[in-house]
This record gives sequence, structure tokens and C-alpha cells, in this order.
Amino acid sequence: PLRDEAPNVLLLHEQFTAVLGALGVPYELILVDDGSEDDTFSLLRRLCAGDPHVRVIQFTRNFGQTAAFAAGFAHARGRLIVTSDGDLQNDPADIPRLLLLARDHDIVCGWRKDRKDALLTRHVPSVVANWLLGLVTGIQLHDNGCSLKVFRAEVVKPLTLTPGMHRYLPALASQLGGRVTEVVVNHRARQFGRSKYGLSRTFGVLRDIVQMRRLMRQAVEPVRRMPRL
Repeated sequence: PLRDEAPNVLLLHEQFTAVLGALGVPYELILVDDGSEDDTFSLLRRLCAGDPHVRVIQFTRNFGQTAAFAAGFAHARGRLIVTSDGDLQNDPADIPRLLLLARDHDIVCGWRKDRKDALLTRHVPSVVANWLLGLVTGIQLHDNGCSLKVFRAEVVKPLTLTPGMHRYLPALASQLGGRVTEVVVNHRARQFGRSKYGLSRTFGVLRDIVQMRRLMRQAVEPVRRMPRL
């Protein structure tokens, strides 16, 4: 997902292409413009025209990170789906390690053990939220909020995601594939642009935790209603 990330677009493409190209396997890079008001989309369109691996999705307005991930899942054609932020704080160099773990797991989650965010507004609330999420969902992770993850396609493509649910993807997807693991990944300070999140997000997470069991059921309800063949 990218929203007003024009200064990061070309460098992001360069870094992902270097890592994915070195893997020696087929890949696609799905870049979702989440209603940007700067030059993000024009840069994405240029990349798409020059690189057959790049696929671009443009939203007509800002729908949020969950919608961007959901659009990516819906359009993804690979057996494995890697998610990442578009602000270059996630390091593409970590992807090969996560893919190795995905051989034996359905969900591989990055853990930003050494976070480069503000301590009081980002790090401390995250620690509390992750602990509470583990109690409620049974999926014990240090860092649910890290966007750098690998999923087997069959555990995320069927999910019904409502706004804000990208934060809980490991718990939601674990209902369709329970082999979950976590690995420490590099977290980089933001070089360009500004964060789209603040302390107010914490209150939304606490509200979601209270109703998490219901949200988990809703995410897989359409799957459970499908007839068995």
C-alpha cells in the first residue's frame, strides 16, 4: 500500500526488484495507490510500463491499509503472498529468510524487535496491544502490527476484511492455517514523507480487542458457509 509516498516509490521498486530478482523464481510486485494526492500514481504508472513484474491498483480515494491489502490479496496470483508497507521502513532484504520459513508454516510474521518509531506513541502502546491480542486470540506474537509477513495464499485470499483488520491478519488467517511463526526483522527509520498513524490508533485497537472473537468469526464466515465438494 502507498499513500502520498512519491519520494519513496522509485527506491522501493529498486530495493524490491533487487531482492526478488535474485531469488530466481517468478514473482509479481503489486503496488496499491491508496488515494494519493501527490505524484505517487504517476510514478507507479511509469514503473508498470517499464517492468512486466509490476502491477498497479489505483483507489479513487483513501480507503485505508486494510482495503489495500485486501485488493492485493484478491489480485495476487502466487502461491505465497508477501505483505509490506510502502514507506521503506520494512527491509526487503528480510524477505528471503521469511520465504524459507514459509516452507513449513502457513504464516510467517516479522518482529520489529528494534523499532525506529517514537517510544511513547508507537512502541509502548504496541507492546500492550500485542500482549492483549495474544490473550484473546491464542496467537502469541511480539509484533502483530509489522506489515512484513508471508502468507500461503489459501489462508488470506478467502478472508472477509473490514477496516482496520490488517492489524490482526495472523489471528484471522490462523483459522484457515494454524502453523504460525515469527522472526526478527530489520526496521528502518522513515527517510521521506510522514507517518499516517498516531496515538489515537491505540484506542481503536483496544476497542477491537474487546470484540476480537466476533471479528475472527466474521472474517471466515463466508468460507464456512461454502458447500463441501
